[in-house]
Amino acid sequence: MGKVETLQEFYQRKHDFIPDNLHKDIGHFNVFKLVPFEGNNTKPVPYKKRDYFKITLLVGESTIEYADKVIQLQKQALVFSNPQIPYRWEHTDSIHHGYFCIFDQAFFHQYGSLNQYSLFHPDGNHVFELTDEQVTFLSSMYERMFEELNSDYIHKYDLLRTIVYELVHFAMKTQPSDQLAKQPLNASHRISTLFLELLERQFPIDDIHQTLSLRSASDYAEKLNVHVNHLNRAIKDATSKTTSQIIIERVLQEAKILLKQTAWTVSEIAYALGFKEVTHFNHFFKKHMQLSPVKFRNV
Repeated sequence: MGKVETLQEFYQRKHDFIPDNLHKDIGHFNVFKLVPFEGNNTKPVPYKKRDYFKITLLVGESTIEYADKVIQLQKQALVFSNPQIPYRWEHTDSIHHGYFCIFDQAFFHQYGSLNQYSLFHPDGNHVFELTDEQVTFLSSMYERMFEELNSDYIHKYDLLRTIVYELVHFAMKTQPSDQLAKQPLNASHRISTLFLELLERQFPIDDIHQTLSLRSASDYAEKLNVHVNHLNRAIKDATSKTTSQIIIERVLQEAKILLKQTAWTVSEIAYALGFKEVTHFNHFFKKHMQLSPVKFRNV
């Protein structure tokens, strides 16, 4: 299995362009129409994990390959993909039409957690076959996404989050209740879940005197009462990312939120995020964002 595909790599592979706002906004969302593939040169989507979520409505035959199963789609389906589960699409030349939306975890910051729903769990149901009437209904929801995304409404992203949640609940309601029970997770996913819960417990930072107490992989390992090497292996197995990488991404996300949504000085933000020197925070932010905190705030 190859490395995890980022949103930037998705745009380069699929559309040969990178949106201007990809790294400037706190979270990312976009919606696309699926167009029919023609000819005999279509290639299967590579088998790998992605660092973004994707919800696909498709009409036509295709095959989805997961690590432990292969699902043949005969007519039409709603498919939920998430960063924890590698997959690959095959026989996409038979897809007639459809839609898909993509978004990252940061897009839902402070708006609930998608990971609480079983269709985003590793052992959950991710594929939902549909009737013609359901396809018509869901198609209208994707058209609403296009309409809102292209509007000037100041709260359009709140509406888009609502539509995503509508898709989630639509699928959840089609499952038998016995399938909604939590599935047992393996040891790596259990440790990963506890780590992510502990990480999120430190956020949001809404007090200027608040500061992060857990900053490193060893800090979290001590809190979880596991060896740091065991934590690192579990996180890598469950997410394909390192523990430090996940911590950095979350701290960076909070830094972007504080820069955009508060009047705090850069020094105050640096302190709140656990940096002893503002120069260390400036270096950290510029290394990962390719621009300084002040420039990011003024973009």
